[in-house]
Amino acid sequence: MLEISDNGRTWLLTGPTSSYAVHLTDADELLHLHWGPRIALADAEALAVRPLPEYRPFESPLDGREEYPVEGGPRFVRPALSVRTEERRGTEWGFERYETEGDELRLRFCDDGLNVTLHYRMRGDVIERWVTLHNQGRALELLRADSATWTLPDREDWRLSQLHGRWGAESRLAQAPLTRGEKVIGSRRGHTGHQHLPWVALDTDATEERGEVYGCALGWSGSWRIAVAQLPDARVQITGGAGHDDSGLLRLAAGESFTTPVFAGLWSDGGFGGASRAWHAYQRAYVIPDADRDRPVLFNSWEATEFDISEEQQSVLARRAAAIGVELFVVDDGWFGTRTSDRAGLGDWTPNPDRFPSGLKPLAEYVHALGMRFGIWVEPEMVNPDSELYRAHPEWVQYQPGRKRTEFRNQLVLNLAREDVQDYLWEQLDGLLTSAPIDYVKWDFNRCFTDAGWPGEPYPQRLWVDHVHALYGLLDRLRAAHPGVAFESCSGGGGRIDLGVLSRTDQVWTSDNTDPLDRLAIQHGYSQIHPARAMAAWVTDSPNAMLNHRASSLRFRFVSAMAGVLGVGGDLSRWTEEELAEARDWVALYKEIRPLVQRGDLYRLRPPRGGLSAVQYVLGDETVVLAWLQAQSFGEPLPALRLRGLDPTASYECLETGETHRGAVLVHHGLRAGLHGDLDAAVIRLRRI
Repeated sequence: MLEISDNGRTWLLTGPTSSYAVHLTDADELLHLHWGPRIALADAEALAVRPLPEYRPFESPLDGREEYPVEGGPRFVRPALSVRTEERRGTEWGFERYETEGDELRLRFCDDGLNVTLHYRMRGDVIERWVTLHNQGRALELLRADSATWTLPDREDWRLSQLHGRWGAESRLAQAPLTRGEKVIGSRRGHTGHQHLPWVALDTDATEERGEVYGCALGWSGSWRIAVAQLPDARVQITGGAGHDDSGLLRLAAGESFTTPVFAGLWSDGGFGGASRAWHAYQRAYVIPDADRDRPVLFNSWEATEFDISEEQQSVLARRAAAIGVELFVVDDGWFGTRTSDRAGLGDWTPNPDRFPSGLKPLAEYVHALGMRFGIWVEPEMVNPDSELYRAHPEWVQYQPGRKRTEFRNQLVLNLAREDVQDYLWEQLDGLLTSAPIDYVKWDFNRCFTDAGWPGEPYPQRLWVDHVHALYGLLDRLRAAHPGVAFESCSGGGGRIDLGVLSRTDQVWTSDNTDPLDRLAIQHGYSQIHPARAMAAWVTDSPNAMLNHRASSLRFRFVSAMAGVLGVGGDLSRWTEEELAEARDWVALYKEIRPLVQRGDLYRLRPPRGGLSAVQYVLGDETVVLAWLQAQSFGEPLPALRLRGLDPTASYECLETGETHRGAVLVHHGLRAGLHGDLDAAVIRLRRI
């Protein structure tokens, strides 16, 4: 809901439990008023007449109170907008008007031909904010154009939560007291990155289910920066947007525009769990395509075959996958060009004639005949120097003239900002999806930007932004032309997970680390912001050969992967008949609980810190608990779990034990029945009766 004061200078956006208010002073200063519990318009108007603090030497009364601080004038905080022309740097803007369209508020300002529009939209309790810059004057340079600045209320002892990591250990939750100064996270790598997810949360004393939590998440799949600043007067502001440094985003000639990505914010008084459930509901309703459709159980061939691929061998795996109930069969790397290792073939997106003499169509049709959908792996933004594409167009990669072209994984980055590269990839990918009945594309990105140059381009810095826009444009165009094809975002695991790519893909690959015990911590962090509906998780072979050689039971591996979109990535040709039979039972059970996992409300009952950990999903009258016993000392009693999100006046039957629970439900005997020994797991289902 959007409300506007009679004088048209105070605006209030209200969701189911929260409100957000801003005010324009008589001096055209846009001030932040409120972000938190629901208030009325009259309350916002009362906040608007409060005077600014008295002048203090070396301080600005605007700092920490402005809604969107620009560079220039009486300001010293980090600017959200930094503009440079030939004559000067900075912004001296004036308010022009406000506009509304549906539930969207637009506040328009102008500075010497540069129109700046601040956008606001309430989605549930999530506020989407972004900025449009349209140049009607002389050419200018955008050094920095952040999507929003968020101002928090006066509190003491703020605590900052963030998700950090590296390849194979993504999305690790870290919490620490916020001190004076700035905390900056981001990516300089050209993609979202394994090192940080673009999300932060602040609280003072919140628990998993109680207390105020303020969270912000950026929808951008390139380099980015979020700065959390505790100012000298203890006020806190969070500023974030595309690009990591202030070295330049774009040049805008007369008539050109730039729209920032969305920087979304959420207030919750339901603790970290309540905030997570609100973020998940927002993404299922407004971000993830077709989120009301449950994702299928998939098999991926990578760990079974790596580059040693043939049509016959894939057919054998497909038969075994179909026999255990798999619904989507995915051929990973190695099907195209001269791709017998990671040293060649990237960029040549045609089936290898020795491995697939008649192309992919016969295998795809065979997979369909087995009752499964068919998918493939691609990495369109990359090229191997040993490829037909690179030999024809070495100028199509990012590079600095006169410098060595740095290779990671024996590959270079194509310059997607070039229109000829975009045209080539469209022709290749559209032709590929037209040539065979392909239902699914795993889109990978296996190296960061290093030599991000563009010889001959007057403003080469623009490739950092334009590469992401080109990626989005390709995905949008392919989805429109092939509406039945689903897409997964992958970047060496979890290197490209954010609200921007999730708005164009059906799921994301969370990590290359498929060890089921390691995955519990990765999935715990991921769930702080993103829903299980988009979290791909695989069951692979034991011991885990790729990373740690740890052995784990098939039961533990399945229950770990069942916490998201279940997949199988082991070498099924080596599994015993007993293992295949057990796998078939687990897949069947997952299909029963899949609606709860992918569309239900998530409750993190016990975090993965050793001993017992558990998550719970609730949808309608049903609930399911996934529990893992990571380790247990002899004689140590198994703790009970108090379930959440259920009707305290109703009775629930445990389908595993037949027990009936009423009121505050405790699961204990069901766990005892399902958990025994180290590294084991259980699935407990309850239904209202």
